[in-house]
Amino acid sequence: MLKRLLTTTMVAGVAMTGAAFADGHSNPYAEYEGTTLVVNFPAHPHYNAVMEVLPEFTAQTGIEVEVDMLPYLDMRERQTLELALDEGAYDMIAYVVFSKADYVYADQILNLAPFFMNPRLADPNYDAEDLIDGYVQNIGVAGGERGYLPGPTGSLYGLPFGSETSVLYYRTDIFEEHGLEVPETYDDFLELACLIPELEPGMGGVASRAASGHQASHAFLLHLAPLGGRVFGDGWEPTINSPEGVAAAEALRSIVECGPEGSSAFGPAEAANAFAQGQAAMFLDSIAFAATFEDESRSTVTGNVGWAPHPVGVRAASQTGGFGIAIPRNGANPEAAFLLMQWLTSREGDLAVAMAGGNPSRFSTYANEELNAQYPWSATFGEALADADPDWRPIIPPWGRINADIGTTMSQVLTEGLDPQEALDGIAERTRALMEEEGYYTWQ
Repeated sequence: MLKRLLTTTMVAGVAMTGAAFADGHSNPYAEYEGTTLVVNFPAHPHYNAVMEVLPEFTAQTGIEVEVDMLPYLDMRERQTLELALDEGAYDMIAYVVFSKADYVYADQILNLAPFFMNPRLADPNYDAEDLIDGYVQNIGVAGGERGYLPGPTGSLYGLPFGSETSVLYYRTDIFEEHGLEVPETYDDFLELACLIPELEPGMGGVASRAASGHQASHAFLLHLAPLGGRVFGDGWEPTINSPEGVAAAEALRSIVECGPEGSSAFGPAEAANAFAQGQAAMFLDSIAFAATFEDESRSTVTGNVGWAPHPVGVRAASQTGGFGIAIPRNGANPEAAFLLMQWLTSREGDLAVAMAGGNPSRFSTYANEELNAQYPWSATFGEALADADPDWRPIIPPWGRINADIGTTMSQVLTEGLDPQEALDGIAERTRALMEEEGYYTWQ
């Protein structure tokens, strides 16, 4: 039996139980005490919360952590350079979900199975079953079905940390004034999107991303999955131009046409700001924006915001995305990095980060009474995660080029009147040519 003296510290309102081990040989951190880990994090609200919690990791383990924090769009470029070196600067990285395929395919991040098999490193009380399934599948697993999903051949390369799903934000005062029901289906959601401007002149129905490029693609995909579509069908045949795909494009076009002024140029920040400033009655996007709408210094709708799961179409399918954490193959301290990764994503670590304003990665965190008292939207977000769809976009190496094509072409639908069917037929044709070039039809 391990002989240790327990110490309790409060971090972000959460009691963190550390261990002052009486026997150095029984302390799993003893071998790594004095190690300095260098990690790369994005400038993002979740990782701002992490910065508040990291000192407790050092206090408990003796492992120091230096953070290189970059804007997330710049982070990928820096990581691409570092991961290609014989010896990289980083012991752990946070990565955007669509980087998973590139890093795994290039053999630049480590499979986590050997760490979880190591009894000197793996905490038996970690409770991996409590991690949110859709996040783990979307963020961390590769090598299974289609190469990027779970399956008998899949492996774990990262853990969700700062992951997100999509939820519906709505103006409770506007809905109550006009006797409107919170939309549970896409039919009701799309009807309200264009009814609200009639009821509230000058107000848009839904604030949505739509700017040319990644944002227009993201917005289209947000509707494609719940309306029954996929980018690919069996054998990697593009199905983005299916009737379901056309319905998603038409849904987005309708939302933008009935949205706030300037909607066609909105990125996520602009769309969120439009909702926060009372220019729209609904906002369908990431859980990451919830705190913004309750911050009186940034929002005029504080106290008048409700939350609901992503509306259901042919299927219930909310978005999965955001960030995960992984261990670079060329890092200097992989075992100590795993200890940090495990600590941050443990039940205690996840709750501490969430209490500081981060996004939970565990079902138990979303169910925590203290968290729900501090952040009343958490319970709804936890419900929405039951429908988190790990396959709402294909995370494969060619995805960056496909995504760019979808984004620029969809922008033409929104701003130049391009017919949705014609637009999607063109994307499908170009996508098939790219997939042929990349070898996806070799075995057919």
